Amino acid sequence: MYAQLLSRLIQGDIKTLARCISLVENEAPGYARLLEELPAEGHTRVVGITGPPGAGKSTLVNALITALLQQQKRIAIIAVDPSSPFNFGALLGDRIRMSEHFSSPDVFIRSMASRGALGGLSPKILEVSDLVKAAGFDYLFIETVGVGQSEVEIAGIADTTVVVVVPEAGDEIQTMKAGLMEIANIFAVNKADRPQADEFVKNLRLLAHTKRTDEWETPVIKTIATQQQGIAELIKALDEHREQVHGNKQRKALLLAEKAYQLIQHRRMQDVDKQALYKEVQQLMEGPGFNLYKIVQQYT
Repeated sequence: MYAQLLSRLIQGDIKTLARCISLVENEAPGYARLLEELPAEGHTRVVGITGPPGAGKSTLVNALITALLQQQKRIAIIAVDPSSPFNFGALLGDRIRMSEHFSSPDVFIRSMASRGALGGLSPKILEVSDLVKAAGFDYLFIETVGVGQSEVEIAGIADTTVVVVVPEAGDEIQTMKAGLMEIANIFAVNKADRPQADEFVKNLRLLAHTKRTDEWETPVIKTIATQQQGIAELIKALDEHREQVHGNKQRKALLLAEKAYQLIQHRRMQDVDKQALYKEVQQLMEGPGFNLYKIVQQYT
């Protein structure tokens, strides 16, 4: 069965891709074998879209889709949403916000629930992104939840990370020491028609320049996603960044090692039943000499 799925997946069949993602998310029997048979990484550009809530990340992705479709590109979007506290499903549903592209044969949109994972992503984001790449898309956009400075995991997955901010974030930018400032390959100042946008962009460019750690100078691009303004410049910056880092084998090795570490960590935790752990903690709390670290030691 998996051989047939893999064959159709590589041919770019969207229905097969959706089915494969469900098999991986639900950890269906044999799903690991499907992943092990995936071809080597192809030409798909993985772009992370992150930033604080309310910055307009979904609107910006929607504008990017519109522009790239005009270039006859195939585009996939994984929109990671906060989980429902009741059924752990995706809560917001970014597919609704991108509804104008939902029926396009060249666009694949999938909402994934964060399921409590830190870093603004989903526990299965690595595996799902590799499935999308196997399907031969030109671009894969991964939009994170939007939880502020803890959203650094995306840098270990994406080839290019775009941090979306708005002019009102001026005071917050000054405090971004080790969070979003460090992972940004490109800054997109969205809603740039708002007051004091030019002053904010000027300050952000200065701050981004002082935090340079490699040969890439982080561009700061003004966008008004609802009016398709600045989108062409953003796509150009994505292309330029890919050209500069594509041959950096050391960076690629570091990214792959980080992915491997996260996958190994997750698989070693598979046997830990969180609900059973909760009941054990609850029971032991009632007795004398409760010590959390003794419980942890049983699982390590």
